Amino acid sequence: MALISYAVVVCSKCGGYLLAKTDQKTRTCPYCGSKIFLEKAKKAAVAKNANEASALLRKLKEKKAAKQTKLGFKGCFEESHQPNSK
Repeated sequence: MALISYAVVVCSKCGGYLLAKTDQKTRTCPYCGSKIFLEKAKKAAVAKNANEASALLRKLKEKKAAKQTKLGFKGCFEESHQPNSK
C-alpha cells in the first residue's frame, strides 16, 4: 500500500491556499473555481498526513491574513496622512 502525502498548493489565479493529495492530477480552487494542475502548481508545504497538512494550511492562512491586515493598516494610514496639496 502506497503512502499518500499531502501538499499545500497556491492557486495561481487568486493566491489562495488549498490542500491536495500528492497523487492527484488536478484540483479546483475552492475560492475562485479555477482548475489547478498540481504538477505545475506552487507548493507552499508538503505533509505526511492529513492532520499535519491541515495544521500547515491553517498556519499559512493565518500568516497571510496577518500580512494583509498589516498592509491594510499601513495603506490606510498613508492615505489619510498625506499633506494637503493646496
